[in-house]
Amino acid sequence: MNIEVTKQTAVVREPGVLITDGPSAMDLLATVRYETGCSAMVLRKEQIDEPFFRLSTGLAGEVLQKFVNYHMKLAIVGDFSGYTSKPLQDFIRESNEGRHVCFQPDEGAALAWPERAGA
Repeated sequence: MNIEVTKQTAVVREPGVLITDGPSAMDLLATVRYETGCSAMVLRKEQIDEPFFRLSTGLAGEVLQKFVNYHMKLAIVGDFSGYTSKPLQDFIRESNEGRHVCFQPDEGAALAWPERAGA
């Protein structure tokens, strides 16, 4: 797996969709933890299957619960302005105020976040 460690955070550079369901999220989480020892990860939104961003599918909850349970902070990088769903916008805003997951516009902001969140 193509992973770069920057600021004690694993930046996953692997192309394609990596998270499609709970088991694929768990596989990625375990691989990153084993290969890097990091407790924070950065993914591009393109690496996560699109149903994740439709909260009614339950995929976001299933995936993010695994990250919380296994103490892995997750920063998702991308342009989220195209999503007009108010529940998703609220979810992104609330997540960014928390300590486990955030949605950032660029990698620089994503790499700074674990420090601010208490990684």
